[in-house]
Amino acid sequence: MGYFKDKAMVMRYTKAAKQGDAEAQYNLGMCYGQGKGVKQDVQKAVEWWTKAAEQGHAVAQYNLGLCYATNGDGIEQDMQKAVMWWTKAAEQGYAGAQYCLGLYYATNGDGIEQDMQKAVLLVTKAAEQGYARAQYYLGVCYVKGEGVKQDYQKAVEWWMKAAEQGYARAQYYLGMCYEDGEGVEKDLQKAIEWYAKATVRGNEDAQEALKRLRK
Repeated sequence: MGYFKDKAMVMRYTKAAKQGDAEAQYNLGMCYGQGKGVKQDVQKAVEWWTKAAEQGHAVAQYNLGLCYATNGDGIEQDMQKAVMWWTKAAEQGYAGAQYCLGLYYATNGDGIEQDMQKAVLLVTKAAEQGYARAQYYLGVCYVKGEGVKQDYQKAVEWWMKAAEQGYARAQYYLGMCYEDGEGVEKDLQKAIEWYAKATVRGNEDAQEALKRLRK
């Protein structure tokens, strides 16, 4: 039944997409991207996402950015197009695009001059929307003093937000902060608790730290 249901869904999306419905164009792109109800075809996914993106659909714009950035499935890598679409989505407040764009400004790639202040600004916007990867990365920026003044307490605050969402790397770093007393009062029990949470999620560094503290 699932197969026929997916086929029927694709037919509905196709009809609406051809009539110019941006949400249907985005959804049809997802079907082609995932091979759901149709044969997987990333190029067709890009075609439909482009139609939706040109109408201002933020998630389609974000997805297009990823496609152009990753150079996969017959889509030629084009970082200028990736940045263009991420910028459009970021300007609409889409957290994933803000994060990707922030990382791009941080890494100084493909002719774009590195700008850590701009990177931190964009990542902060994503982090404030609850985007865990951005919260983790922002914590790293505060520890390293990149684009912001070094501040271990703020790093801990952002890692805590990401860790509470189950982001394993943030849980591990939080464990280190509690173990070393960086940004928080030293607390080996809390360090163990966060290392244990990260270990459950497959973080090998946390697993090693946990073994060390439990000896």
